[in-house]
Amino acid sequence: MKKEIKMTFRWYGEGNDTVELWHIKQTPGVKGIMGLLDYKAAGEVWETDEIKSYIEGVNRVGLECKVIESVNVHEDIKLGLPTRDEYIENYIKTIENLAENGIEVIIYNFMPVFDWLRTDLNRLIPEDGSFSLYFSEKDIEGLTPVEIVKNTSKASRGFTLPGWETARLSHLQEILDAYKGMTKEDLLVNYKYFLDAIIPVCESVGVKMACHPDDPGWPIFGLPRLAHDQEGYDKIVALHDSPCNTLCLCTGSLGSNVKNDIPAMIRHFGEKDRIAALHVRNVKHLGDDRVFRESAHLSEYGDLDMFEIMKAIYDTCPDAYIRPDHGRMIWGEKARPGYGLYDRALGATYLCGLWEAIDKMS
Repeated sequence: MKKEIKMTFRWYGEGNDTVELWHIKQTPGVKGIMGLLDYKAAGEVWETDEIKSYIEGVNRVGLECKVIESVNVHEDIKLGLPTRDEYIENYIKTIENLAENGIEVIIYNFMPVFDWLRTDLNRLIPEDGSFSLYFSEKDIEGLTPVEIVKNTSKASRGFTLPGWETARLSHLQEILDAYKGMTKEDLLVNYKYFLDAIIPVCESVGVKMACHPDDPGWPIFGLPRLAHDQEGYDKIVALHDSPCNTLCLCTGSLGSNVKNDIPAMIRHFGEKDRIAALHVRNVKHLGDDRVFRESAHLSEYGDLDMFEIMKAIYDTCPDAYIRPDHGRMIWGEKARPGYGLYDRALGATYLCGLWEAIDKMS
C-alpha cells in the first residue's frame, strides 16, 4: 500500500519571513508547515487567539499546520529552580491551547543556554559560490560565550534566530554562572521533573512532545548536554515511558557528530514508535570531526546517505512529519540564515523524489 510522505516547511509567520505562504504552497510535495510564534519568549503562554490566527492564515492558502516548533523551555526549569513550577504551568497551558487548535506534535529542546551554535552564518562554498552555515571548534577557542552571541547577532542580517532571544541572552553571563557545577545527571533529574508534569497532560489532549537534538552534536562551553547520540536519546525516552515522549530526529544536528550512524538511529527509535518528526538535511565534514558546513541536501554533496535515511523513515516511522532543514543561500537570495526559500524547496522536492522511488521499489 502506498505510503504518503508528510512533507512540511518551516515558516516564521506573516511579516517575519522572506518566504511567503504561497511560495510554500507552490513547492511540489509540501502539504503543510511546521509553525512557530517567533515573538514568544520562553516561559510565556501561547494564547489561543494568537495560535488560532496563525493557523487560520496557513489554512487559507490550502496548507495544514499540525506541528509547532520552538516552544522553548525556560532556563529555570532546566536549572531546577523553585520558580520552575510556575513556568511548567505556563507550558502546560500552552500545550492545551495548541491541542485545542489541532496541533499534534510540539518540537522543543532541553539544551542549556544555546539551542544551536555556528561560527559563521554566511560561509562561502568555493565549489559553487553559494553560502551556508558553518562550524569550527577551533574558531570558538579563545572566545567567550558572550562574544559568540555578539558575533552571531551581528551576522544575522537583522533577523531573529530561533533560540537566540535577545532579552534572555542579554543576561547570558548570569545564566552561564547558574549552570556551573551542574552535571548531566543533574540535568536529567530536572528533565524528568518537567516530563513527569507535562506528559500526562499530553496524553489527555493527544499531543506528542518531540525532543530536538543538541546542535552541534557534542557538549560546548562545559555545559551539560543530553541529546546528541543514541545513548543520550535512550535515556530521554526512558525518563517517562509514554508514546507522547518522542523525538524530533534532526539528521544534520546528529550528523555533525561523525560517530553517529543516522539511518541506524532512525531505525532504532522508529521501531520503538518514538519519532514524531524529523528535520532532514545533509552536512559536509571538512577534514576534522568538529569542522563542518551545511550542504545541499543531495547525498553526493555531503557526508550523509540521504537514500538510507529516507528508507529508514519509510520503513519504521512513515507517519512522522518531515521538513527540509537549513538551506544554503543560492541564486542571490537574501534571507534569515539557513531559512531561505530556494535551497530548502529544492531539498523538499529531492526528499519527495527519494520517497517516491522507495515507495515504488517496495
